[in-house]
This record gives sequence, structure tokens and C-alpha cells, in this order.
Amino acid sequence: MANFSKSNVPRFSVEVYQNEYLPEGGREVNAIVTVTSTGGGTTGGVPLSGAAATPSRVPGQAPGAAVVIMVDCSGSMDYPPTKMRHARDATAAAIDTLRDGTSFAVVGGTHDAKEVYPGNGRLAVADARTKARAKEALRALSAGGGTAIGTWLRLADRLLGAADVEIRHGILLTDGRNEHEAPEDLRAALESCAGRFTCDARGVGTDWEVKEVTAVAAALLGTADIVADPAGLAADFTQMMENAMGKEVADVALRLWTPVGVEIKFVKQVAPTVVDLTGRRTGAGPRAGDYPTGSWGDESRDYHVCVQVPEAGIGQEMLASRVSLILPDPSGGAPQTLSQGLVRAVWTEDMVASTSINPQVAHYTGQAELAQVIQQGLDARKSGDFDGATAKLGRAVQLASASGNEETAKLLSKVVDVVDAATGTVRLKAKVAEADSMTLETRSTKTVRVKK
Repeated sequence: MANFSKSNVPRFSVEVYQNEYLPEGGREVNAIVTVTSTGGGTTGGVPLSGAAATPSRVPGQAPGAAVVIMVDCSGSMDYPPTKMRHARDATAAAIDTLRDGTSFAVVGGTHDAKEVYPGNGRLAVADARTKARAKEALRALSAGGGTAIGTWLRLADRLLGAADVEIRHGILLTDGRNEHEAPEDLRAALESCAGRFTCDARGVGTDWEVKEVTAVAAALLGTADIVADPAGLAADFTQMMENAMGKEVADVALRLWTPVGVEIKFVKQVAPTVVDLTGRRTGAGPRAGDYPTGSWGDESRDYHVCVQVPEAGIGQEMLASRVSLILPDPSGGAPQTLSQGLVRAVWTEDMVASTSINPQVAHYTGQAELAQVIQQGLDARKSGDFDGATAKLGRAVQLASASGNEETAKLLSKVVDVVDAATGTVRLKAKVAEADSMTLETRSTKTVRVKK
């Protein structure tokens, strides 16, 4: 595990990749914004300054964190009986991975949500004694009842909301469909929890609904994945908790300021996964809006920003957008700007310059399409539209091959027989294991970076 004795937050940098040249009449500007955080004390991070600094952070200490682990205890967790045992073992492994001083709780989820440890609406503080007690309490976890994921998330939100910490995170495990609350109840819970904590979601086995689990991760800016074999849960939970413990700063926002007449068409995270943030904008003053990015440790992510600018004549140029990384002040003061980058537009009569597509923009446009056509292809296959499924999954094979996304290509090969990857010529396999289909769907939004 990483060294968590860090007195500083990471140093953030913003790099903008684009072709700023437009032909006469051109209006659409695309840019890939690479955000990188490094350091946090290990390689020379910079301390928070002014009102944005957290008074409770003592030099040499990691940021305060709180984690709630939500474990599905519905009746289906008893089939096979080893599934519940593996879930208990995985939760115990996650508890062992907690950094001492982290606030934590365990929730058992059925058609209701029950506090397993420590109870009474509280969080425990991780140390040898509380970890041992928490693992003892896990013995009481038993399977029985239904599934209401929104109810679990709302309880986690209440517990995490009471913690005076910087990082709030959830880990959610389910093995079934959300059959004991209406879809709108889950959507309402996700809207209520968004921005309050991040959450990683996992589906175990093959009887859960991929779109429900991925919706939780997308709304709460976490990761989603399948653990087809329950025996793999402990390793997965350990890795998730290690990642959570590596977060150094929360609630970083991508702020876009645009001049008069410029319209933002979309904002998407495109690496390491595709997440559409366009509808998540909150106002931040005249012509500015913030898009949430969640919690950060030492890592790098890419965002695709697309804006529409007013028409202009040859030789003119303008600032199309200013991109800033913003850290809010929890006390309500002025936010801290961590880094900035500029998106430009220049009109030229040079057709070579204006028709050239930036390699990063082209790559991630393809990766976003790859995620989309996989979803469409699998949906078509489920509905019996085999011609449509073949066309969409063939296009997915072509895109994965061209972009070097070997992991996705490997997953696709378990669903289709590849005749020619370059042209996207494929045949649907007659028999596909449910785990293979669900793994492809769950991981369809994972991207690779531009090949150097």
C-alpha cells in the first residue's frame, strides 16, 4: 500500500490538446483536457492555502476519511451458501485495509438497510480494537429479504454526512436486481447522494442488473465491475479500499468559463472510463459552470470538452473556454484555483490546418463510440435483433482494434467470432456465458489512452 503520511495535497496540472484552427464558418471546437495530480507529499505536492485549507489537517497526517461498506444480505445471497461467506470474508479484508483513524461503518442491505457495525447512527474510528469488533459483527450477517439499493445508499449518506472529514466514500455489493423499490426511488436516492460521497459498486455472480450497478457508480463518481466468482471478492474489496485510502482531496470541480455567444455542447470524462458530466453542471457565476470530478489521489484523467462558438471571419481568433480546476472552501469562502488551461478558436483559410483532427480528440471520440456501440449491440442481442447486434458489435471490434484497446477486444471475442477486426466483420457466437456478456457490458466504458 502507499505511504499515507502525507502533509500536502497533490499538485494539479491541466494540459489542453486540440486543433484550434477552424475553416470559415466553422463553429465546433473540441478539446481533450488532461488533469493530473501528483505528489501529495511523496513527490512534492503543494499545501492548500488560505480559507480552502482544512484546519483539522495536521502536517504529517493523511486527510480525514469515512467509509461505509454496504453488503447485500438479500435471500439470493444464500444461493450458493458460499456466496454469503465470501461476502463476509471480503468485508473483513476491506476492514483490515482501513487506515487507522478512518471513520467507518458496515451496513447490511435487504429491502431495508440495517446498521451492522457500530450501530446507533454512528461511525467507528478504525484501530485494532474496532476492526476486530467489526469483523466479529460480520458473523451476524445472514441472507434473507429483498433488494432496495436506494435505501442502502440513503443510510450510508446519513452516516457519512455526520462525519467531519474530507473524503467520504461508499463500497456497495449486490448480487440481485433492485426489485423491492421502484426505479424512480433509486434514481431519487442517487440524485440525493450525488456530490455528497463517492461510491464503488460491484455485482457478484450473474443475477444482477448491469445498468443498475453502473448507474450507481456513474452518479456517485466511483467504479463499477463484476465479480463473477464470489471467491474473487476479497481481493477486489482489498483493492477498492486501498484505492479509497489513497485519495487525498475531495470535491474537485472542473470549471468552464465561456465568453458571450459560446455554448457548451458536452463535457465528458473519457479516461479511465467514459462518464457524461454534461447534465451535472452547477452554476458558478456569470458564464461559468462547475462539473464534478470527485476525489483525487495520485492519478491522471482525461475530459472531452466540446463548445460551439459564434461564426467569425478568416484571421480572427478567440478564447473559446477557460478550464479551471476548483477546490471549494467548505466554510463558504472563495474557492481555490488549482490549475488552469485555455481552449482557443482560430479561423484560417489553410484547409490542411482546419481539417486536421487532433489525435487525442479523434482517439477519445472513438472510445466514446466504442462504449456506446457495445451497449447498443448487447441490448440488440438481448431483444433478438441479431442483425443489429452483429453490426454494432462488429463496429465495436473495429474500434477496439484500431485504438489498441486490447482488454475490450478480448472481452468482445467471448461474445463474437472475429472474422476481420480491421473491417469489423464478425459473427455472433451461438452460446455465450452470461458472465462473459455481463463483463463486457460492465466494462464497456473503460478506455485506453492514445498510443504514443
